[in-house]
Amino acid sequence: MIRFAVESVLLGAGLAMDAFTVSLADGLYAPDMKRWQRVKIAFTFAFFQFMMPLVGWIFVHTIAQVFTALQRFIPWIGCALLWFVGGKMILEGIKGWKEKKDPEAGDTGNTGKESAGQDRFSAATLFLQGVATSIDALSVGVAIAAYSAAKAIGASLIIGVVTFLICGVGLRIGRRVGVHLADEATVFGGVILIGIGVSLFF
Repeated sequence: MIRFAVESVLLGAGLAMDAFTVSLADGLYAPDMKRWQRVKIAFTFAFFQFMMPLVGWIFVHTIAQVFTALQRFIPWIGCALLWFVGGKMILEGIKGWKEKKDPEAGDTGNTGKESAGQDRFSAATLFLQGVATSIDALSVGVAIAAYSAAKAIGASLIIGVVTFLICGVGLRIGRRVGVHLADEATVFGGVILIGIGVSLFF
């Protein structure tokens, strides 16, 4: 039982690294985010990291041949999603720089940033981030294929909890750094997401 718990924690820590880095980028983007937003972001990543291994386990026990064929597309999907979100962040950061140089180009100094922040943490955006950072966890279904249903759920729960805690740390670090970097942090966060996409692909 102890071995099972330790293995699940280590597996969760390994799987959570992408989500941790994206959380860091989110914190950089909106250092003034509310506590409930931080909880929502961390919970989103944790939920997807909990679900993906279970979905993979179900696939292995039902449509194993189809799942094996789909595995080759997993890096492409994750890469495309992260590139989309990361590219959007970079464009928003560049727009912020331009508005600083030419204040009349934007409506007001804060309105654009606030609307961008609200859009940044919309359900659709968080969904894309959650899928992109957890899609590789589908393959964990193969690793836990020998587990019973109860054991697979237990392992997935541990992975989810570990992810939640790690993402909370990422958000805190990102917020502290983001306070000092402003729009530069937005561009940096976008570059981070694109970099994760490249690493997922390779």
